[in-house]
Order: sequence, then C-alpha cells, then structure tokens
Amino acid sequence: MCARYTLKTSATVLAELFDLDEVPDLAPRYNIAPTQSVPGVVGRGGRRELSMFRWGLIPSWAKDMSIGQKLINARAETLAEKPSFRSAFKRRRCLLPADGFFEWTEVDPAQPDPNLGLAGRSLPSAKPYKQPFHIRLRSGEPFAFAGLFEVWETPEAGPLETCAIITTEPNELLGKVHNRMPAILAREDYGLWLDDEAQSPGPLLPLLAPYPADPMEMVPVTRLMSNPRFDDPVCVAPLV
Repeated sequence: MCARYTLKTSATVLAELFDLDEVPDLAPRYNIAPTQSVPGVVGRGGRRELSMFRWGLIPSWAKDMSIGQKLINARAETLAEKPSFRSAFKRRRCLLPADGFFEWTEVDPAQPDPNLGLAGRSLPSAKPYKQPFHIRLRSGEPFAFAGLFEVWETPEAGPLETCAIITTEPNELLGKVHNRMPAILAREDYGLWLDDEAQSPGPLLPLLAPYPADPMEMVPVTRLMSNPRFDDPVCVAPLV
C-alpha cells in the first residue's frame, strides 16, 4: 500500500524529466495524503500535459465519491480484471511524480525511541507504535509512480478527475517493512505507459515489476508525519 508520499521537486526539474512544455509552480509537499489534490502527467493528442487529480479513484459508474477513499491504490496483479480499474488501465493511465514515499512498521516500545531525538517534538510511548520510514532514491532524484485516472461527473460541480497509485510486490528493501510497494516506472517506459494505442495488458504489465532496491534508501522519520495535516520539512528529516 502507498498512503503517503512527497513531492518537493522544482517545476523546472519536473518539466525536464517528463518532457513537459510547462509546469506551474508547485509548493513543496512533504506529506501528501489521500483525497488531496496531486499533479499527474497524462498523454493527450500526442503531447504530455500536467493535470491535477484528487487522490482516490472514483469510477465513472460510482453513485457517490465516497468510494474514492477506498481506491487510493490499485494492485498490479488484478488491474486487467477488477471493474474499478480495468477501463482506466486500458485507456486512462498517468504518471504521478514523486520524490519519496512513506511506510510504517510496528516497533516494540522497549527499544530506544528515535523520535526522542527531536528536540521539542518528542513522542514517547509506553505501547507498541508504528515507526514511519521515508523511502527515496539515494540520488535525491524524482521519479514516477504508475497511475490510473478516471473522470467522474459530480452532481454540483461537473467533471472531477481522480487517480490511484498502482502497487506491486516489494523489493528486498521494502520487504523489511511492508508486503507491497508503489510501482515505480523506469524513465524509458514513460512513453509506452502513456501511449493511448497500447491497450493490451501484454506489454504493460511487465512495466509494473518491483523497482530495484540498490538505488533506494529507507530512513526513519518523525511520527508526527502520521498526522495527514502535518506538512513540514521535518517529515523527511532522518532521525538520529
């Protein structure tokens, strides 16, 4: 599962990475959470564009938007069959820019709590707690999650574009804390993923393999980021 991620990268870097003519200035995001607005790259008319999506996919046939809270992720193994995702997998794929994401693992409170090292922001606990980790490339470079999007007609405000992040089996690093990881696409595969003509699962599903572990790192960060309203650079600061 991927339930939080970060995007601090400048518009200039994103434009170069995703071959975009223009990218609006985006405020740094240190704790992106479901139902929030997120940028995504789509292919339209042979060109790539940046669109804003609500995170949590709402199928076109949904009667209300509450289903989106349950569809923040889509499993790679069932994309082609699951009614919520199969149409989007065929025709509405996107790239979701990120430069890191979070996962949690349960920790015995008898172990030293690294959160106590944050002066003035300590979170002691007498019970087992979940320690968050920020997972990113050692290079600090941004990357792209494989995503899907849908357009849902809201009763009052017209069309709403929503998205989901595709997840796959974990690599060796992520397997230490979770049994899933977001599907991160290689840069050379962006074109195929966004190609409207590619609708068969055959060439697309192999792109959703676990990303190699070697270029990645996983660092413990403050438990304050578990609050989705806490969006601050401290969210990604390694605990010492």
